[in-house]
Amino acid sequence: MYTFQFERAADAKAAVARLKADPDAKFLGGGQSLLAAMKLRLASPSVLVDVVRIPGMAEIRVENNEIVVGAAARHADVEANAEVRQRIPALAALAGGIGDRQVRAMGTLGGALANDDPAACYPAGVLGLGATVVTDRRTIAADDFFKGLYETALEPDELITAVRFPIPDQAAYVKFRNPASRFALVGVMVARTGNAVRVAVTGAGDSVFRCQPLEQALAGDFSAQAARGVKIDASSLNTDLHASAQYRAHLIPVLAARAVEEAVKG
Repeated sequence: MYTFQFERAADAKAAVARLKADPDAKFLGGGQSLLAAMKLRLASPSVLVDVVRIPGMAEIRVENNEIVVGAAARHADVEANAEVRQRIPALAALAGGIGDRQVRAMGTLGGALANDDPAACYPAGVLGLGATVVTDRRTIAADDFFKGLYETALEPDELITAVRFPIPDQAAYVKFRNPASRFALVGVMVARTGNAVRVAVTGAGDSVFRCQPLEQALAGDFSAQAARGVKIDASSLNTDLHASAQYRAHLIPVLAARAVEEAVKG
């Protein structure tokens, strides 16, 4: 019979030390991905190190022109936070559309990012907003964080402690959700700051990615019409039982156009 230990870390240093001592140990955030994998016997960690109760790890605050969200902040907390709703409403809306009520009550920002599910919503928010991931030892720009299918720039014993989100002039996230899982069949985050536009797409490829054709079009004309006029190459997109690569390529500019409309409305 498979058994494992459960421990609660007093601080980030203790949590990292536990993983250094046992390479088969895993950090436990909200558990919405890891526990499901364990039930399916796709993961069998020797120790689960609970990091959500580390002091300060769930804090959400404004710092300079950024929203700093602790890695242990739950999706429901981000959705409900007054500062997030006022300054980056797109981020609050994204958090409020993840999974169902139970997932939002348990899932955490850090857990979602560390897992880097190719259909998860938070990676699009982090990459689209040009956020910075803060760990126990360094900071990682969003453009450098996501590496591929379930792969990030994190070292095996590296712990996400917070994410710093720059406050954009306008932003919105729109997804076409799988009705069963509520993951994004395709999700698009559009953010404009000054003359710079970032567009991040989740659900369509092996990992979240920036869409340069849409960024270029919207930098010149930040309008839904400009987004709809962009043609997306389907050759690198996913085909599965839910949708073909060609259908996902069609959805990307459609959802980007809707995101632009929402961003402009504020």
